[in-house]
Order: sequence, then structure tokens, then C-alpha cells
Amino acid sequence: MKRTGRRKKLQLSKIYSFRCGRASVKDDHSHIGGPGFSRVVYCNEPDNFDVLIQNYADNYVRSTKYTAATFLPKSLFEQFRRVANFFFLVTGILSFTPLAPYSAVSAILPLIIVIGATMVKEGTEDWRRKQQDIEMNNRKVQVHCGDGTFEHTEWKNLRVGDLVKVEKDEFFPADLLLLSSSYEDSICYVETMNLDGETNLKLKQALEVTSHFNDDSDFRNFKALVKCEDPNANLYTFVGSMEFEQQQHPLNPQQLLLRDSKLRNTDYIYGAVIFTGHDTKVVQNSTDPPSKRSKVEKKMDKIIYFLFFILFLMAFVGSIYFGITTKADLKNGIMKRWYLRPDDSSVFFDPKRAPAAAIYHFLTALMLYSFFIPISLYVSIEIVKVLQSIFINQDINMYYEENDKPAHAWTSNLNEELGQVDTILSDKTGTLTCNSMEFIKCSVAGTAYGHGITEVEKAMAKRKGSPLPNGIENGNNYDSDIGEKKLSIKGFNFEDERIMSGSWVKEPHSDVIQKFFRLLAICHTAIPEVDENSGHITYEAESPDEAAFVIAARELGFEFYNRTQTSVSLYEFDPVSGNKVERVYKLLNVLEFNSTRKRMSVIVKSEEGKILLLSKGADSVMFERLGKSGREFEEETREHVNEYADAGLRTLILAYRELDEEEYKKFNAEFTVAKNSVSADREALIDEVAEKIEKDLILLGATAVEDKLQNGVPECIDKLAQAGIKIWVLTGDKMETAINIGFACSLLRQGMKQIIITLDSPEIMALEKAGEKHAIAKASKESVLQQISTGNAELTASSGSTEAFALIIDGKSLAYALEDDIKHMFFALAVGCASVICCRSTPKQKALVTRLVKEGNGKTTLAIGDGANDVGMLQEADIGIGISGVEGMQAVMSSDVAIAQFRFLERLLLVHGHWCYRRISSMVCYFFYKNITFGITIFLFEAYASFSAQPAYNDWFLSLYNVFFTSLPVIALGVFDQDVSARFCLKFPLLYQEGVQNVLFSWRRILGWIFNGLCTAIIIFYLCVKALNPESFTRNGKVAGLEIVGATMYTCVVWVVNCQMALAISYFTLIQHIVIWGGIALWYLFLLIYGAMPPSYSTTAYKVFVECLVPAPSFWVITLMVVMAALIPYFSYKAIQMRFFPMYHGMIQWIRHEGRSDDPEFCRTVRQRSIRPITVGYTARVVAKNSKAKDRRHTNNHHR
Repeated sequence: MKRTGRRKKLQLSKIYSFRCGRASVKDDHSHIGGPGFSRVVYCNEPDNFDVLIQNYADNYVRSTKYTAATFLPKSLFEQFRRVANFFFLVTGILSFTPLAPYSAVSAILPLIIVIGATMVKEGTEDWRRKQQDIEMNNRKVQVHCGDGTFEHTEWKNLRVGDLVKVEKDEFFPADLLLLSSSYEDSICYVETMNLDGETNLKLKQALEVTSHFNDDSDFRNFKALVKCEDPNANLYTFVGSMEFEQQQHPLNPQQLLLRDSKLRNTDYIYGAVIFTGHDTKVVQNSTDPPSKRSKVEKKMDKIIYFLFFILFLMAFVGSIYFGITTKADLKNGIMKRWYLRPDDSSVFFDPKRAPAAAIYHFLTALMLYSFFIPISLYVSIEIVKVLQSIFINQDINMYYEENDKPAHAWTSNLNEELGQVDTILSDKTGTLTCNSMEFIKCSVAGTAYGHGITEVEKAMAKRKGSPLPNGIENGNNYDSDIGEKKLSIKGFNFEDERIMSGSWVKEPHSDVIQKFFRLLAICHTAIPEVDENSGHITYEAESPDEAAFVIAARELGFEFYNRTQTSVSLYEFDPVSGNKVERVYKLLNVLEFNSTRKRMSVIVKSEEGKILLLSKGADSVMFERLGKSGREFEEETREHVNEYADAGLRTLILAYRELDEEEYKKFNAEFTVAKNSVSADREALIDEVAEKIEKDLILLGATAVEDKLQNGVPECIDKLAQAGIKIWVLTGDKMETAINIGFACSLLRQGMKQIIITLDSPEIMALEKAGEKHAIAKASKESVLQQISTGNAELTASSGSTEAFALIIDGKSLAYALEDDIKHMFFALAVGCASVICCRSTPKQKALVTRLVKEGNGKTTLAIGDGANDVGMLQEADIGIGISGVEGMQAVMSSDVAIAQFRFLERLLLVHGHWCYRRISSMVCYFFYKNITFGITIFLFEAYASFSAQPAYNDWFLSLYNVFFTSLPVIALGVFDQDVSARFCLKFPLLYQEGVQNVLFSWRRILGWIFNGLCTAIIIFYLCVKALNPESFTRNGKVAGLEIVGATMYTCVVWVVNCQMALAISYFTLIQHIVIWGGIALWYLFLLIYGAMPPSYSTTAYKVFVECLVPAPSFWVITLMVVMAALIPYFSYKAIQMRFFPMYHGMIQWIRHEGRSDDPEFCRTVRQRSIRPITVGYTARVVAKNSKAKDRRHTNNHHR
């Protein structure tokens, strides 16, 4: 709506609960210029000397971790913070000294490769962030260049004080002070989804004194001085003042447009830049998410430290032995180890300086035994986790076609944690349900309308074994006969012939019905958008509930079609003429909804001149505000509201009152004062004034909207419960609604004992009426403590029985239950229950409950939610899952993994979670196995060589073992291995418990693999040494020297660790065959090429393969026999375990192997282990029902 000519100045301050206009600066602004409020902005004065000396941030925003200058030092620092990498750096430096048992190049090169690979990964990720920064900083915006002209420039060029023009659907380039807009009274609509995740539009308005600047040329001589708060992270506060034309004008958040929010439904705005770049509120809020590390990774660090201890112990023991032996080397001129020349030796073997020789040997041994520590472990795991994340992202079974949303793993650090989840803490609205509200029922003037049957009602009918209401059987909904036209209206699933199509005029209380739907059409903040082609009206609303109300009013004859800043226009059904007539209501004030008030009101003036207060809100605050004359239908309405809550519906109470002129004037004066306040308690002042007018209301009725369960939620919960995962629901809904949703999705079932903790007792309510806060708090805490104690006593009494318990607690009680002296008792009670539902929970309580569960049991917790109110919970949990639903992207951006539907959690955890946990666990165990095997052979040979620091292998054999010959198979294991297929993971959910109980990465299993490596090394070393010494090795009688023994032993090690991998893998792919057998082939190829190099490079490997090993039959026989002998212990152990003591995945592998996967009786026998008497879900419901029937039959037989 562009202005032509002089625009009419309207004061929106009279309507909305924010200030605009010529309020004077009073004492509230006295702190401007003081600490924290020192920012001074000269608007449109780029050449002012004071501007030039100000050192404000520019508008260039950098989200990268590194810059070109800091990448190398900072990245190297990050790498060497890891103790293993630092150790290899120290040994690499020592390799340049005479102490080194190998060449420096061979020691440094693997470290360079590993560190380089990680740095390349880090650099690539940071480069992507850099590209995003470049794109954002180079966006264009119109900036005032003088003489009333605006030209396009990049965002990064903006400076504090610049005047900019932003057009419709553009993002704000910095934090701007709104000066004027295309609307007459300088309001604009802003979408803040990038800031807080909310998709609803916010209304902003400029000061009246600048609202007449509506053309580019008007800003030619514009000057203003703004003094305001310093940069801070609070999105919802702003305190400042603007000096314009020698007048001071207070500023508040309604004049501030935040960077990264978008201009909507407004042609253009003009603004002055207040905060730029890293001073903007959105960047101030962009703190790094909490650092999360998986339990497997933390345990891996402990194993590394354990291996360091073993390494130092071996070096220490060997050095003491070496020192003692060296001291005794030369006695009476007789040399024991003559080949070391102790009579003519440097300090290393000098018997006269044995202690120094021992110390030097210790340092040499540390370098020699460093191969115990897997140098490529960290980089290999990072590569594997990234590839695993790609598989999660690409899984077509977790793709939601309707919204074109695939799964997205934001971080790859926690892949294996997905396979170890013990407890899920879930939001309800938008997570278990769709957050797509449908108007389905209402109660007007004490009469219930609407025949729709909710999913919860169907579940209740099944639970009770009774027919559905209204004679509906088999779950067929009454509204199945509704025409396609009705079903196609999003947000409206209402059918009742008594009030549809204008029939309400025949109802006994038609005047009340008219007021009821008129209130729905007026009391909201929705914005209508008209499709220019079809003329169809859609609504931009703050919430799905509000959109459903406006749509319902439209469908029932009260169509809201236009909103100006001072009016709301409807097409109403006229009972007299039977036609639609246009009615305009003057909008005087809007008393906005917030979580404290739990209601919203508007004050309007009708065409007849009546001033009406229209209000809607929660029953907990609305009934107490009814006047004596307004309670005519209270009893019936309360009854209907309870019925609706039982049916899982969300309810609101509608009421109104008529105001006389004097009363309204008095209210408006107080309201204006409260709005114009810029003190910290401004919101409280506004609420206090609103409280005075929202009283003596006349009840009209109640609305009921259904938030349907998402598809597949009950089935998903059932599978997760069979997997042994506990599920807690944390919701802000009423207890009745939450309980019935619990029944609908099988979290609760009939016969489950409910422990309900609430503060609705008469004693507490009496104290609340008296208003003594201390007495209320004391009594409430005692009541909660007593209820928790009683619940624990019930649990203790039923121990040993199959009775299942459910804990349900409301928000008030939860506040006391989470206090330090009670929370552990509360947690003990909750853990003993099969289901836990926390109702009326605040976002902070959700986060505190999550922390309690995480710290209480020490096991992995997963939080799942879809809204900005779930962010604290997601960040507090070990794993945060964001649902990319209709509540914006705040939860998704704060999560570790994003999915589009709750049902995808089943596949994410039971399939990908189990696979990732198994792969990473097996991979880490195998890493330590292969390094122990290799390291022990080095140690044994050195001991065999009298601890003389003689390496068994050539320098490059040592260096390339981890990097080339054994690294790719272990990466392939981490990416591709599957113990069972996805179908069997879902068919036998108990398999998931292997991760929860951590059986695949327990100390027993880790030490078992280390012991396997020890045995393997001993077998390889002694068989090779005994077989090659002192027998002649070749036909000409040449015996096997160090180069032959070392190459043969190394060949056996490469064969054994790769064949061990082949034995450990459950699922072979072509890639795994290539890397396993290719790794062995690569060793022979390397030996051939390296041995062909001149002796100065190849040293002990010079032509050893071609001239010594290949022609000797004993080399091939020894290799074959040693490999078989080394693998026999592991093979025997696995064969016995698989046959007589199979783990759960082993049992499933037997089912698959024997082809009995389709034998229902056999599968049922195996699956029975996954169903527990206290679990939830419909499978448990069937089991409980069958168990009761069996008990009854047993009792009857006993009586006979």
C-alpha cells in the first residue's frame, strides 16, 4: 500500500501493546550514556569527525574457524592437542638425534600424512563456511549516498549511521532503526525464522516523527543522533533515544529490525544502521553449540592412555634390564656381547656409564615401541564417521516426500551414540503430533457441536472395548461422508448440520453463536493474503491454532478478509437477510498473548458504537475472570472442555464484555503510560493494566482443535519399547490431553497403574486463594515429596510382579521435584516406571529433566523436539534430534541430527544407530589388535636381541604399516560391515540392547582383542624365529639374516591381520575384498619396488624379495603355516561362542543362515526375549492382555 500525497498519521500505539509516537524521555531513560548504554550513532553523517574516530565494527561477518594467516598455526595446535599426535611429534623430533632406531624421514612422513589429511578435512569444511560468508557479505542493499539518492552496495560496506532502503522479501543487512515504511503509519511486517525459528510475522513500527520520510529525496538533509545500549545478545530488548529536530524520542524493540530477519508484506522500509557485523544481535547470539563427544570416543582415549602406560612400562623394564646387562658386559677384559663392542663403545653401550646408557635406551625404546599407538586411528575414525553420515543423509527410507525433507546429520561425531540410547525425551506437539491443527468441535452456549471422532477417541473406545461415540463402529469417522470440498480445507474438520450453512440462526441461542464466531474472526493477529489470480484468501498466523480459528470462522459464515492498522473487516452472515454483509470493526487495542497471561484480548468498536472486549484463553485463567452474570453456561462448558481434553483436543475459552466510554478512556490512559515506559518491568506494567480490564467477562463457549498424531508414531514407539528404550514425554499441554495422547500412541495402556503427582489438592488451592507465597511453597514441596515417597513405596511393594507403572507429573509439581533435595527421589521413581509424562513443562524444566536423566543413570539420552522451546533440551541431551516441522528451523539448527517425522527415529536408531555403534566398536578394537600384534613382535625381537634397540623391520616397513598396508580394510569395516540386515534389525529390536549395554565395546571385549593381539604376536614371532634359525634358508646354505627374518615376520603380520579382518567381517562387499586382499598384494608390490631401489635407499630390503624370499620354498611354507597357526585361537573361540554361547546378533545370523526367517514360531521364540513386562507399546499391550487371560484361566482351573 504505497502512499500518494501526504499520508494520514495513525497511532498504532493505541492498538498494540507497544509504544510509538511523541512520548517524552523521562527518568526511565536516565541510564542512557552510562555503563552498558554508551553507543552513539550519527545518522546520515559519514563525514562527521566524531564518526571518524569511532571504532565500531564493520559489517563483514566471518563464521570461519580459521583465516589464511591463522590456519596453519591454529590447525596444528588443534591437532597436537591430542595426546597421541603430540607423542608422535616428540618421537619424530627425537628421530633426528642419534638415539633413533630408524631414519627421521620414515618417522616423520606418516605423521605428516595423518596430520595433513586431518588438516585438509578441516580446511575443506572451513572453506565451505568461507563460501557462505562471501555469499552473505556480498549481498546487495540500497544505501544513501547523499543528495537523496540510494545506490546498491554490498552488505560488507555498510557502516554505523548509514541510511538504507530494504525492499519486500529482502533480508535486513544489519540491525536497523526503522524510520519509515510503505504503510501510512510506518509499520512493517518482519519474519524472524532465522533468529528464533518462528514462522509467524512480527509487527514493527517507526516513531511518528520520522514516518513522513517516504521518498528517497526526503532523506537529503536527514540528520539524527541515536544514543542506545551497547551490543548485546538479547533479541527482545532495546533501550535508546533519538534526538531529532532538537527533540528527544525514546526507542524500544519495536523500532529495531534485526539482521537476518526478512521484510514481508511490506513494499519497502527506510532504516538507519545501529549495529553492524559482529555487534549485531543475531551474531552475538551465535555461540558455538555445546561440544559433545561419544562414550566410545571417551573410552578410546582411556585405552590410548592404557597403551601409553604399557609402552612406558615396557620401555622402563627393558631399559633396566639393558642397564644391568650393559654394566656386566665387560669383566676382566672378557666381552659378553662382543658384537656391541663394549670395549670401544660410545655412551650407548659403555659398561662404565651403564645408568646413562639405560636412560638413552629408555628414550630409544619409546620411539621403537611407539607403534603400539595407532597413529592413523583418529583420522580413520573421522573419515568413517563422515561416510556413515552420508549414508544416513542418503537413506531413502528416511526421506519425507511431502515436504522434500531428507534426514540430515549435522555432526558426524555422535554416530555410534545413536546405537546406545537408553532414554528418549520427547516433546509432544509437532513431534509426536503434526502441529497441524484442525478445528473439530466447539461448545457454544452450553451446547456441544461437532461430530468428528478423534484418533484418541478411537483409541479410547478400543481400550474400553466399547463402541465409538455416535454409533460409529470400526473406527469409521462420521465425517467420512463429508464432501471432498470440506476435507480439502486445511485446518477445518468440523461437521454439524445444526450450525453449518447458516443453520445456526435456528438454534435457541443464535445470538450467542453469532458472537462466538464473530469473536473467532476478530480476536487474533492473523494477516490475510489474497491470491491475485484466484482471489482465494490465506492467512499468515502466529500459530496453527490461530489459523484454524480464523478458517473455522470463515467456513461458518464470518470471513475475515482485510486488516488495516486500525480496523478489521469481515463478511458476516446476516440472520435477517440471509446474505453476507460487510462489517468493519475499529481496532482500539490488542492485548497480546504470552505464556504468563495465557490469553489474548482485543478491544474493538462496532459500527453501532459499542466498545467490546473480546478475549480467548486457557480455561485455567478464563473461568476465574467471568462475571457473576457471565456464568450462565459455565457448568456445561466445563463438562465439555473436560470431554474435549479426554479426547486429546486442545481447548480455549471464549468470552467478552461490553465497556462503557469512561471505563475505556481510563484504561487506555493507563495502558498508554505502561506502553511508553522503557523500564525493565514494562511488560509487567502492561500485564497489570490488562488484568484490570479483563474481568467480569461473559462466557460464550469453548473451541476444540485436534493436533493429529503423526503417521507411524504408535508403531515407532512400540518398536523402540521392544528395543528396551525408555520414553519420556515432556509437553506444555494439559494433563488430560497428554494422558490421552499417551493412550493413543500406546505409551499408556489399560491396567497400567498411574502415579499422578499434582498440586490440585483442596489444601493447596485454599492456600493459593489466601495468597501466602511462603506457605504455598512450603506446603507444595511437602505435598510433592509425600506423593513421590508414596509412589516409591508402591513400586517397592510391586517388585517382582509384572505390574507396570506410569508416572504423570504437572509443571507446578515438577518445579519442586527438580529441587536438589528431592530430584534423586523423583528420578528413582521415574526410572521404576514404564512411562513418564511431564505436563505443563516450561522450556527450562525440559532442559533440567533432560540433565537429571543424563546425570542420573550415566547412560545415553536422546532428546527430540521441533520448536524453539525445545532447544535447551536438545543441547542438554547427549544427542539432540530436531524435527523439521512447521515451527521453524530453530530446533533443527540446534540439533545433532534432523529428521522430518518422528517415525524415522525407528530406522535412525535401530538400523543406522546399531550399525554405526557396531562398526565403530569393531573398528577401534581391531585397530588396537593390529597395533598390539605389530608392536609386540618388535618388543619380542628387541628382547631377543638383548634389548639392544635393534628394530626387527626396515625403517619404511615400520612407517607404512599403519598408513598403507592395514588402514583401508579397517576403514571399509567401519563403513560397510553389517552383522544383520536392516530388515532383521527392525524385526528383532532387542538387538539394539547390545549398544545400550555396550557389550561390543566393554573392557572385557577390548582386553580380549588386546590379548588376541598378544597371542598372535607371540605365535608369529616364535614360529618365524624358530623356523628360520639356525637352518639354512636357501639352497646354497645361506642362513636367514635379519633382513630375511624381518621381511618374513612382516609378511606374516600383514597376512594375519588382514585375514583376521576377513574372519571378523559379517557382510562382505566387493570393496572389502579389494582392500583386504589388495592390502596384502600392495605389500608384495611395495617389497618388489622398494627392494629394486639402490641400497642407499632400500638398505636391508635391497632385492631381499626377489633374490631371497621368492626362490625359497620355506618362505612360502612358513608364511602359510604361521598365518594358519596365528588365526586358529580366534577361529576356535568364535566357533565355540557361535555354536554354544551365541550373542543376540549371532542367534539372528543363525536364523538367516538356516533359512528360518519366515518361520513365525521360531522367530517368535527369539523375539520373546525383547518383550518385557514393564515395557510400553501395543505389542506389550497384547502381551499384557494375553497374560491376564492366562492368569484367569489358571485361576478358574484351580477353583475347579
